[in-house]
Amino acid sequence: MDAQPVSLRYPPNWIAVKRPIAHKEFSNALDRVHAHFAHQQSEKGQRPAHLFRSLIGRSPAMQHIRREIEQVGPTDATVLILGESGTGKEVVARNLHYHSKRRGKAFVPVNCGAIPRDLLESELFGHEKGAFTGALTAREGRFALAAGGTLFLDEIGEMPMDMQVKLLRVLEERTFERVGGSKTIKADVRIVAATNCNLEQMVADGTFREDLFYRLEVFPINLPPLRERIEDLPMLIAQLNDRMEYEKHFS
Repeated sequence: MDAQPVSLRYPPNWIAVKRPIAHKEFSNALDRVHAHFAHQQSEKGQRPAHLFRSLIGRSPAMQHIRREIEQVGPTDATVLILGESGTGKEVVARNLHYHSKRRGKAFVPVNCGAIPRDLLESELFGHEKGAFTGALTAREGRFALAAGGTLFLDEIGEMPMDMQVKLLRVLEERTFERVGGSKTIKADVRIVAATNCNLEQMVADGTFREDLFYRLEVFPINLPPLRERIEDLPMLIAQLNDRMEYEKHFS
């Protein structure tokens, strides 16, 4: 049977899957839906009443994930979220922020693999006017924007080695300087990092710093792929349909 596209009728209308549905494709579509709604609520200055709806499922694995979030969420502990693409790492990070004492402040996501390596330092720490060609004005970085809140470092395994050293220093000293600046700024943020890479293997290969790995892995959360919790699939489909209906009537 030929694969047929199945477009979602309601926003976000850019998400589509094909029949017959592959588990990986469906998982990726769900992840994009979760990110879409989280972004919408963030832009509107709203927080969902029960973010755990995005972590729906009765499987033992998902029950364990929810217990872990309830356990570590209220603390300031650094969390490392591990899982394949499409397993909902940012959803977990937002749940951690929502269940923390920092939830009234900003949740600031950074995709470390999507920012050019020569711009990553400025993106994270900010820069002073004239710090480099094109720096016409001073600019705050993500650490400053996340002050009092949570900084989510996604795809941390893609961070270049030279930036790993600088991030390690911030984690150790809880201070940083803007590029081209000398003023020490306090880093009052909670760090939540995520990756789909095997960081332990990267440490063994010499492509990820061992000291940074242990600084990040204070509390690891391992997310199972959908293929390992098939019993959750009916609930996920029902939730997806409910969310689309809600968006249709209340957007």
